[in-house]
Formats: sequence, C-alpha cells, structure tokens
Amino acid sequence: MPAARPIQLFNGLIALFEQVPYGLIALLGRFSIAAIFWKSGQTKVQGFALDIVSGEFQFGLPQLSNSAVFLFQEEYRLPLIAPEPAALLAAIAEHLFPALILLGLATRLSALALLVMTLTIQLLVYPDAYPTHGVWATVLLLLLAKGPGAVSLDHLIARRFKR
Repeated sequence: MPAARPIQLFNGLIALFEQVPYGLIALLGRFSIAAIFWKSGQTKVQGFALDIVSGEFQFGLPQLSNSAVFLFQEEYRLPLIAPEPAALLAAIAEHLFPALILLGLATRLSALALLVMTLTIQLLVYPDAYPTHGVWATVLLLLLAKGPGAVSLDHLIARRFKR
C-alpha cells in the first residue's frame, strides 16, 4: 500500500486546485489582458491619457502620436486600410475594449474584438510573435467561452434579468 499514499496526496492536491474559483481566474485574466492592450493604446495617443496604474488623468482631445502613424506607415503596413485610419481605429479599440473587459461589461464581444486584433497582428504584422499572441488568444478565448466571472457588470446584469 505504500504506492497509494503518493496517489492520494496527488489527488488531494488536484482537488485543492479545483477549488480555485473561476471568478478569480477571470478577474486576473481580464485585468491582465486589459492592461496589455490599454498600454499599447496609450503609446498611440497624446493629449488624452489615463494611466490605469497611477490613476493619473489628463483632459484634452486625443490625438494620434506621430510615432503611431509612423509605425502604421513603415512597420505594420496593413493591407486594405491607410495608415492614419488604421492607427486611429487601433487607438480607439485599445482603449474602448480593454476598459469594457476590465469592467466586465460586454466582455465576450470585447474579447472577440481583441481576439480579431490579436489574430491580425499575428498574421499580418508579427508572425514570429506567436508565443506572446498565443497567451493573449488563450485569455481572450477563455473570456469568450466562459464569460467574465462573478465579479463583473455582465454578471450583475444577467442576475437582474433572470429575476
């Protein structure tokens, strides 16, 4: 029976891991993926800024940074869309969808939008960055499949309408 003891310990450990609440996993995933895209969006604008780490807020209309337009002209070179509108759409998407995901509002739609953006980046811009983009896609697919978890506005809205 000595072999049964390690198996019991292993099974006990697995049972302990299974007690980690999905809401905690989803909250951590939402915060992490939102921070990645938000920070990228912040590099594309000047004049309007909200740093989610420091909470510092500056008023003013957002303007694309020169570096953002340059990157879309010289490095990203997306087909079918000019650099200026592409940079503007990316800047808007990288602020809007992470904010919604962080709040847990329209989470699945926002995760889908960022997944499409991730796939675009992977396929058309940085094809060798699949390890990074794979992690992003995994978090976004988890949010698509399972939702934002209990600590979210989506969850509160769903509970209200179920009554």
